[in-house]
Amino acid sequence: MTSQIPRIFLAFLQLALLFCLSPCVSADESVLALRMDQGMRPADELLSPVPVSPATQPLSPVTDVPMPPLRIERRLAPPAAASNKEGDERPMFVKAKRIQGNQDNVMEAVEEVELRAGNRIIWADQMKYYKETNEAEVTGKVMVEQGGDIIEGSNLKINMDTKKGSVDYPNFSLDKDGGRGTACSLKFEGEYYYRLRKADYTTCPFGNNDWKLQADALEIDNKEKVGTARNAKLTFKGIPIAYTPWANFSFSGERKSGILAPVYGTNARTGFELTLPFYWNIAPNYDATISLRGMSKRGFMIQNEFRYMEQSFNGRLFADILPVDLDTHKARHRISFGHSHNFGHGINARLDYNRVSDDAFFRDLGNSTMLTSRTNLVQQGLVNYNTNLGEDGTLNFNALVQRFQTLQDPRATIVEPYKRLPQLNLNAIKPAFGFNLNFLGSWTNFSHPTLVSGNRLVLYPTISYPLQNAFAHITPKIGLHHTRYDLEDVTTAKGTNMQRTVPIVSLDSGLVFERPLQLGNGYFTQTIEPRAFYVYAPFRNQQLLPNFDSAVYDLNFAQLISENRFSGHDRINDANRLALIVSSRLIEQQSGTERLRVSIGQLLNFQDQRVQLLGPSQLGITQIANRKPDFIAAITGHLTPTIRTDASWQFDQSKAQTEVVRSAISYQPELGKVLNLGYRFTRNVLEQVDLSAQWPITSRLQGMGRINYSLRDKAILEGLAGLEYNSCCWSLRFVLQHLTTATQRTTTAVFVQLELNGLMQIGSNPLNVLQRSIPGYTRTRDYRVDGMDAPLSQTY
Repeated sequence: MTSQIPRIFLAFLQLALLFCLSPCVSADESVLALRMDQGMRPADELLSPVPVSPATQPLSPVTDVPMPPLRIERRLAPPAAASNKEGDERPMFVKAKRIQGNQDNVMEAVEEVELRAGNRIIWADQMKYYKETNEAEVTGKVMVEQGGDIIEGSNLKINMDTKKGSVDYPNFSLDKDGGRGTACSLKFEGEYYYRLRKADYTTCPFGNNDWKLQADALEIDNKEKVGTARNAKLTFKGIPIAYTPWANFSFSGERKSGILAPVYGTNARTGFELTLPFYWNIAPNYDATISLRGMSKRGFMIQNEFRYMEQSFNGRLFADILPVDLDTHKARHRISFGHSHNFGHGINARLDYNRVSDDAFFRDLGNSTMLTSRTNLVQQGLVNYNTNLGEDGTLNFNALVQRFQTLQDPRATIVEPYKRLPQLNLNAIKPAFGFNLNFLGSWTNFSHPTLVSGNRLVLYPTISYPLQNAFAHITPKIGLHHTRYDLEDVTTAKGTNMQRTVPIVSLDSGLVFERPLQLGNGYFTQTIEPRAFYVYAPFRNQQLLPNFDSAVYDLNFAQLISENRFSGHDRINDANRLALIVSSRLIEQQSGTERLRVSIGQLLNFQDQRVQLLGPSQLGITQIANRKPDFIAAITGHLTPTIRTDASWQFDQSKAQTEVVRSAISYQPELGKVLNLGYRFTRNVLEQVDLSAQWPITSRLQGMGRINYSLRDKAILEGLAGLEYNSCCWSLRFVLQHLTTATQRTTTAVFVQLELNGLMQIGSNPLNVLQRSIPGYTRTRDYRVDGMDAPLSQTY
């Protein structure tokens, strides 16, 4: 009899639980979890087992098998077989200190109420649930969380099926950087869609209302991250700065059609500027920006930018029109179009067309040295075919049509480049018996309104035999460069045929030595790589040949190991020289990253160089040739983890003087702190000092500056000074820029921008100017615009 007592007790306990969960239930001072997706269920379906020792585990009165004890499951898992079909009911769970119900299927939960359904959680002191309509009602304080959005308010009514409802006097906080605010009322219009009345919105943290958007009506779609405001007023530091009867904005940086924030600024040549841009998100791979740019000294310009992107092609079109320039009283325009197309099977094409109405277009209307310094606008079409034949080699063919619009500076005119109408190139490589057979062929029609024009045929077959292993290589090579000209003198209209054939022999060799090296706590591989390159080409008199596309290369390490010191094919140097190069590199063992490279090179000419760049119109000019060695040195990489340098030096030993210096050193201890110092020198051409910096003045205030000074001209080519203040939810930037746009012509521009995080940027954007002028400049707020993720600003 005694052994039966535990079984009778357990049976009585089960009956008591079933009775408590009948249509009228009450449970005081306990916590119950109810699953209500298919009505009220017995508790043993909701309570999870806890493993216990079999010796202490009670037996089931029905099966005489060990029976697990009961405990409340604190973490609710999704149903085992969830369905994504529309109309399927999601399970709902309610937890409270006291839960009671009646025959009308109305359940009331009291004290520490928690309702979970899908990704929605509701907390309240008291809640009623109507099973027939699947609605929840809260009187008093309530907090709702769904998908990361949190809404606190009072008097909630919501339908769990339609996800529609309302709450009074809400305080809301949107997921991630979506912002927060208050309102008189909020209506749920779906899972992530809200309608608010008399609402305030800001992205500032709690306790800070430096800026806020106040609207009579505000609609927020937190799935698409967009908002719509009606009768909206924008205040900054309590001062109204903007009003609009209707506004539609994105608070995620995603592309969205609508009017963008106006851009304003001032420029010495254009006066006060105000630009009103409209962004049109045509499709995921198409968009356009149409802007009206008003300039007090020039008038109104319409700027258009259209972008498109497909799997096989992409492109961009700029079209700017100034119907009447108030200063010149003429119409001015600009068009720039670029298109790339991949046809498959190794065939691709590129089209570029750039044109402006007059030579001074960029100098008058531009605000960056990248544009104001442009002199030749390319207009070209290119078709390219490339195929890899595997062991049989490679084949490349391309056809090019090219011309330029040359923008002349009246105080420093230049010669217009030749047109190529057309140019056909063929390059083929074929391995055979350890040899590499290479053929380069080219035929070009050169055209010029004032200089000698004609056709040029280039044939350059070569054969080489590369020998290499893990630490050494040697490659002998021999070739024959043949050029034929069919010329026409534009002044006499007489035709002339000329040709030139030059054999070229070269020998390239090198070694690689390496060893492990520890510097501080870093482990590196240090290499020492000596290299020798010899080239021989006999002298051919080329003074009567035209010069369509040749120029003298700057002496650098790549040029030391080239066969020809001239670019193009119109000049082939006479050579009997040896280049000696020694390089050493530091490579991180763990990542394989090259940290530092030091190189020195010596060029030894065994005979005077007689071939010069002169053409038929320059026969009376003499050029100095010598066979004394030239010396160059370079160092690139990180001297320390915070100091980086890129410097090179060329020394002419025949004159015992420095010819070229290119040096830059940068100190960047952390993001937002950078100091740059550069020096550039080319004898008889330029000498410039460049200093730029970005550095914090206080924890929130940063200073930026740059000065690019020409020692040769004793003039500032570009000067820039700016301040940037960053608060928790807004930034203010002020930048003053002075530019030399042409010979004896300068301009000054002022950029002022207020950025309200997650809402808009007001003013003229100086970020492009800062990033281009200050190497290493870092925007303190991480806001990326990649590819076609956001409309790009269209500024000069």
